[in-house]
Amino acid sequence: MSIDKNIDILVELSQLYGSDPEYVLAGGGNTSWKDQYTLYVKASGFSLAEVTADSFVKMDREALSIILGKIYPESSAQRESAVLVDMMTARKPGEEQKRPSVEALLHDIIPFALVVHTHPALVNGITCSVDGEKAIREIFGDDVIWIPSINPGYILSIAVKNAIDEHKTKQGKKAAIIFLQNHGVFVGADNADDIKKLYGEIVSKIDAKIKRKPDFSDEKREMPSCEIAKAIAEFDNSVKTVAFMTSREISAFTKDRSSFASVSSAFTPDHIVYAGSDPLFTNAQNAEGILKDLNEHKKKTGRSPKIIVVQGVGVFSAAVTEKAAKLALDLFKDSVKVAVYTESFGEPLFMADDKIDFINNWEVEQYRSSVSTK
Repeated sequence: MSIDKNIDILVELSQLYGSDPEYVLAGGGNTSWKDQYTLYVKASGFSLAEVTADSFVKMDREALSIILGKIYPESSAQRESAVLVDMMTARKPGEEQKRPSVEALLHDIIPFALVVHTHPALVNGITCSVDGEKAIREIFGDDVIWIPSINPGYILSIAVKNAIDEHKTKQGKKAAIIFLQNHGVFVGADNADDIKKLYGEIVSKIDAKIKRKPDFSDEKREMPSCEIAKAIAEFDNSVKTVAFMTSREISAFTKDRSSFASVSSAFTPDHIVYAGSDPLFTNAQNAEGILKDLNEHKKKTGRSPKIIVVQGVGVFSAAVTEKAAKLALDLFKDSVKVAVYTESFGEPLFMADDKIDFINNWEVEQYRSSVSTK
């Protein structure tokens, strides 16, 4: 089969999963196809739902393999900066205007031609729960790989490579499914039909274990002009848009601080990138009280919140653009979904503080946010 035909298949798969919010939100997820010499991986900032053949970066696989064998600084900031330079160098001639996905190394490591990485809330109901690994083993046995929580980038790539090698040695076959704690799932295959089959099995097997599903049938959204919205916009000069959302399901998690605890932090890197790592919960009902709580929140976290939950009212998002404000609500809603699904697997498990700090300060994620929320 020709390269062009394989890229057409990759585009079709990318749009299939990228256009389904049950699998991918905002600029999340990534896909790839590779032959012996070249990795074609989605460029950072492109939406999977809207990719074309030009949305993929051609990477030199030999250059990528050299990255895996190099010794980098122990400092995470210095290490990731150096890796980024080498990743950019691994682009093939003519690809200089595209920035490869931060997970390009992972795509190169996974021993299948096609790789589709998504962040389904249903899957993250397990990967973001305290009994996640136990549940994965009970459902899928030893046919899959489980990667404990780890910072994305180079360190994650090394961990996955080691896990793939170990799995091949122990099981005598390649693992087609890799679950990442507090992140999502990678699925690999050599043809599109097998990718679809594997994702179908993942969803059906997990779905069979779910005790309760979230219900957003009464969801309401608007671009509000109320006193609370005006106070949120007034607090931060960079905020140009405030959006609002409510529903019975969301209200159940925001009725008091105890209920809010299950969605009070970040489950995955995408939640941090688009909705922030520290949503504000306030019981203030007027502008003065809202501004007071916003000030206290910023002093505590060093950041203005992207999500403001007002007890008994609903969820507000604050952003520079209307698109960014709506995406923040989408990701908070996703957090609610994940929290509901975790009820079937123990209880919620947020990212650790050091992992959250890494994402908040990682240039790669800042870039992804800036290009995908314009």
